[in-house]
Amino acid sequence: MKLDPYINLDPGTMSPFQHGEVFVTEDGSETDLDLGHYERFIKSKMSKDNNFTTGQVYETVLKNERKGDYLGGTVQVIPHITDEIKRRIIKGSKDTEVAIVEIGGTVGDIESQPFLEAIRQMKLELGSQRTLFMHLTLVPYIAAAGETKTKPTQRSVKEMLSHGLQPDLLICRSDKELSEEAREKIALFTNVEKQSVISLPDVKSIYKIPIQLNRQKVDDIVTDKLHLSCKKPQLNDWKSVTEAHTNPTNEVTIAMVGKYMDLKDAYKSLNEALVHGGIQHELKINKNYLDSEIIEPNNVNKVLNGVDAILVPGGFGHRGIEGMITTQNMQEKIKFLSWNLFGGASCGHRICKKCFKAQRCK
Repeated sequence: MKLDPYINLDPGTMSPFQHGEVFVTEDGSETDLDLGHYERFIKSKMSKDNNFTTGQVYETVLKNERKGDYLGGTVQVIPHITDEIKRRIIKGSKDTEVAIVEIGGTVGDIESQPFLEAIRQMKLELGSQRTLFMHLTLVPYIAAAGETKTKPTQRSVKEMLSHGLQPDLLICRSDKELSEEAREKIALFTNVEKQSVISLPDVKSIYKIPIQLNRQKVDDIVTDKLHLSCKKPQLNDWKSVTEAHTNPTNEVTIAMVGKYMDLKDAYKSLNEALVHGGIQHELKINKNYLDSEIIEPNNVNKVLNGVDAILVPGGFGHRGIEGMITTQNMQEKIKFLSWNLFGGASCGHRICKKCFKAQRCK
């Protein structure tokens, strides 16, 4: 599950430049793009119950108040807002053995406080053997000094402690592998056992991360804490995927021509689909991101020179449409053309009509 502290009801009307793409679940819900990652990694279908926002929580509470569900009592963050958050977490976790719940934002954000209070209460209600708090934190590497700085992590954990939350597991992101000394220091100042301070340095392939976590026995720590009996993990498939991703046998170049190229997350699912296709065929996918507004009939041949395929995602509004049409008309010169109308039927329908009219006029 993904809990988003922003007040929007959903990301459906949020700017792709700010928020990235909207991931649409099987039941038609417009949700955070992180749910796409969840589906791709754990092979579980997401639904509207797997993502909610502060806006949705407040909307429900206010509707309940108008209906008289609170019997004229004073509606407050505690217990009414926190109870609604807990209700939604329980609802989204039904029919599962283990629920992974991500709270968006940063510890210390004022928007996140009701969510942190809700999970604090849930640990008290469910018991420590049925809950585990995992904190993802940044350990900056200072290249000039050649060392990592643990102070931000110490401060972040202290902020969590001020909300009544003691992390059971620390996932420490960094440019470099954490030294044993750094892990010991973090453990000392955060009251977390050293073996539960996990070093997660940057990697070339995201598919290496499960292997790194397994090497540091994160799976054993989680299953022991939650008293789960699990089989030994089989990571051969992960290793094969990582090998294909990091050591491809060939490469292709694909031009992505769209309206929101300043933020690559606006096309996250398409980017991931290209990566997966490359892994399947052991290909390195070189992506050229091109703003459709800069493409005109007099420069399209130069701009698209040397590409093996074109991918044109959809979008909203008239801006950049002419560049998409110009790109679409290159299909006779470039062998492979992929056309995607995910941006909405209105955009795709409008482009197709214009392309058809242009061809008929010729």
